[in-house]
This record gives sequence, structure tokens and C-alpha cells, in this order.
Amino acid sequence: MNNNFQKRNIESTLKRYLGLFPAVALTGPRQSGKSTLLREVFTPEYTYLTLDDPIAVDHLREDPRGFMKKYHERIIFDEAQKAPELFNYLKIEIDNDRNNYGKFIITGSSQFNMIKDITESLAGRVGSLSLLPFEYNEIPAKNREKQILLGSYPELVMRGFTGTKEWYSSYITHYVERDVRSLYNVGNLRDFQRLLFLLAARCAQELNMSELASEIGVSVKTIKSWISILEASYIIFLLNPYHKNLGKRIVKRPKIYFYDTGVICFLTGITSPELLNNGPLGGPVFENYVIAETLKRAKHTGQNVSLFYFRSNLGIEVDLIIQNTDTAELIFAEIKNTHTPRKKMVEPIIKLMKIENETEQIPPLKISGVLVYRGEDNGPMYDGVSIINYKNFILGV
Repeated sequence: MNNNFQKRNIESTLKRYLGLFPAVALTGPRQSGKSTLLREVFTPEYTYLTLDDPIAVDHLREDPRGFMKKYHERIIFDEAQKAPELFNYLKIEIDNDRNNYGKFIITGSSQFNMIKDITESLAGRVGSLSLLPFEYNEIPAKNREKQILLGSYPELVMRGFTGTKEWYSSYITHYVERDVRSLYNVGNLRDFQRLLFLLAARCAQELNMSELASEIGVSVKTIKSWISILEASYIIFLLNPYHKNLGKRIVKRPKIYFYDTGVICFLTGITSPELLNNGPLGGPVFENYVIAETLKRAKHTGQNVSLFYFRSNLGIEVDLIIQNTDTAELIFAEIKNTHTPRKKMVEPIIKLMKIENETEQIPPLKISGVLVYRGEDNGPMYDGVSIINYKNFILGV
């Protein structure tokens, strides 16, 4: 094993899935460490084959039976979306040996294309997981404090964040020019890239497609399509509003978040902790960071977790609502970029917890509230709402 390889939290989840499904699909953004993880942990037990290699793709297309005879057992097919015809042959192999679990591991950088191929050919035969950039506790301790500003992509982290600006410039350029142009047939790449910049400046805000369409000079339909592309390629994710038991006077737009806050800081020109913390994006980026880390932990551990936010027309707002079906928990969390917690910060949580507690839950839910902040220690409880340091929160301590 490579001495520089950083163990990933998803390893145990992936091994568990391989014991439950004939095939496991591992998706995630480019450079999130999928290939490295699989080669370091699963070879030589599994044969590794990348379909980025045109010779391998030609072999599949010219002699599919010969290809599958060679690659039929314990195979990692990396970048499988490059050869969508593979999925039909995998279906045949799996159906001929249905109780042989863990036959194939399939990876891809495009969630949209992978889901389409799996739905059409491998429904019910494959378990799906996502590998996102490093979680906080996967980063070497000496580099963790830089994560919010400089990001979580493994290559950057493991080289100590040298050349961060150049790395993100190349990453965004190659993403737009390679993936967006080749996979999604986006017409105006310059307008698409402008949308990316505008979304970064609006992180942790409600998604107003009409406003974005007007600013860029395209249709709302185009913005909606481009947002879907950014979601499918793991650049952004959307948090939907929570409405159960909380009445109809709620804001219905989703909020925008990035999987990696380093991307936000690069796109918005934030190059130092001082610029971040003293500027208008200090609070939104901190909120984005905490929510993205919460999402990473849920996905990497295979938890059945849904994330929401709440905002009413009356101004009541809670940044994050975590619904954990596995543990029957409902957690209301407010995220503040402050070292000093105040009681007024938790008042919206108290109001929403009261409404939920007075409503019959089927099944019964354990309802709790938490204020997540930058203070070094966990603070006193305010009316049943815990005060917790953000590092402890994202680690699940």
C-alpha cells in the first residue's frame, strides 16, 4: 500500500455493500479519490480496468463476449460512463450468477449518466455510494484548519495545499471544457461558467432561478438545466425546505450549497482567512462548510439521512434540519459564525421543536436542537438546545 494513502471513512461501508449486492456503483466528483481508494484497498483481489483507456473500450465494442470472458469476476470498471454499453453485459453476467455478491465495482464522475445507465440496465442489482472530497477527520491534523478556505480535494490536501489557486483554475477549466461540453452539450460555456461564479457568491442562499436567468441573459429553463448538471457532477447540492407539521407559510425555494468550500473561495477571490472572516461571505461559507461536512459523513457511512432547512414568511429560520430514519431522530440546527453564543440565536429552534413535540409523530421521533458555533468548548444548554463546537458537531461527538 502507498505510504501516502489516506484511509477513507467510506471503506467499511463499501465492503459491507460488496457483501450485499452483485455490483456496487461508486460515484463522486473528479479528483475525490475514487480510483486511488479502489486501487489501494481492493487490488490485487480485484482487477482494475479504466474505461478512460480507448484500447479497453475498443475491445469491449469489437469483441464484447471476449471482453466479458476476460473481465467477469471481481473487476473494478473505472469511469464506466465512458462505455455505457457495458451495463447491458454486466446485467447478463450478474443474472447468470445472481448470488455471487461483490462481482463488480463500477465508478463514474457523472451522477446523472451513471444513474441513467444503472436504472436502464442494473436496477435491483447494484448498491450505490458516493465518495466526496475528504471529511474533516480524514485530513492530516496539521492541515485541518485550512480546510474551509482551501478545500478538501485529496491531491491538494496531501501536498499541503501548495499551488491551490493553480489547481482550482485547472480543475474548473477542465470540468467545464471536458465534462460539460462532452457529456451535456451545453451551448455557451462562458455563460455556464458565469453561473458557477454567481452561485458561489450566493452560497447558503435561496436559489432564485429567475434572477439568475435575468442576470446572465438566458431562459429560466436553461438555468434549471445547468443547475441539474452542476448537481449531477457533484459541484453543488440543494437543500429543500422542510414543511412537515410546520404549516403552509414557508419559503419553497431550495438553498444552494457547494460540496467543497475551497471552490467557493477560489471562485469569489477569497485568498486568506482574514478576507473570508471579515467579508460578507464569512457566515455563508461557514454554514456551507458545516452542512457539507454533515452530508459527507451521512453519505460515507451509508446513513439514511435527509437534510432540509426551514424559513417561514414570518422570518422564522433554521439553517439545518437533519432527519435520520435509521435512528428515528429529528435534529434542528442553527449554524453561527461566532465564538459567542446568545440565547436569541436558538429561539427559532425552540419554536419549531415545540411545534414538532406537540404533533403526533408516526413513528415517534427523538427531537433535539443544537446551536453550532466556533467556540472552543461546548456551551450551556438554552431551553433544551445544546451549544456545540462545530468540530464536535461534524465529527458526531
